[in-house]
Amino acid sequence: MPAIVAASIAFVLIFGSALIGMFIRSKVPDSHLVGDSKDVIRLATALIATMSAVVLALLFASTRASFEQTAGTVTRLTTDIIELDHVLEEYGPETMPLRKALRESIVPMIDSIWRDGMAKSQADKPYLRQESVLYGVRGLTPRDHIQTSLQVRALQLSTDVSQTRLILFTQLPDSISRPFMTALVLWLAFIFGTFSMSAAPNRTIVAVLFICVFSASAAIFLILELGQPFDGLMQIPNAALRHALPPLSS
Repeated sequence: MPAIVAASIAFVLIFGSALIGMFIRSKVPDSHLVGDSKDVIRLATALIATMSAVVLALLFASTRASFEQTAGTVTRLTTDIIELDHVLEEYGPETMPLRKALRESIVPMIDSIWRDGMAKSQADKPYLRQESVLYGVRGLTPRDHIQTSLQVRALQLSTDVSQTRLILFTQLPDSISRPFMTALVLWLAFIFGTFSMSAAPNRTIVAVLFICVFSASAAIFLILELGQPFDGLMQIPNAALRHALPPLSS
């Protein structure tokens, strides 16, 4: 589910609970909302609010760390591809077909990582193309110790590129647990529902609750967006990887 849709659903549920709280306020006798009853409601709300704040902070920290780690992996993939091309160029003109195959594999690699509804069987095809570069490097026949060292380095880089692509390809499209997020939304709905029961409804209270609910929904949106590094508005850009290698001169 897209993050904007999930955040919108959360907003409707939470703000709806606030409206229900206002309705309950008009139906419940005042004796149920004063004295000891009011203190119990306040303590229960404070407990749930503390739990929600801790969960929001942990979720944001976790998804941000995961997002930054994935972005670092993409950067490493880009640098490995650039270095691999330089090593092949230094090896000699006989690696020209491998350098061409490396360039041809970049776009399918990007499509398999930043996939959008792509079937798994279709996303597996770029992996086979990428493997041809690795096998081509293995088939090189060095003429001296310099080419031997370059072949060893090219083998290491092509293996790293293949493994990094597999890591990114097998990454879950949504790392946030749905039951976990559902529980958080229910907690927030309870909190704002009890908030709206604390005083008689008026335009000021409705406006304040609307802004607070919107802020909470925005926080959920940011968390869900960070949990989907290859989709949505905050996805990791692929321009650097797409344009990592310049065209080969004829």
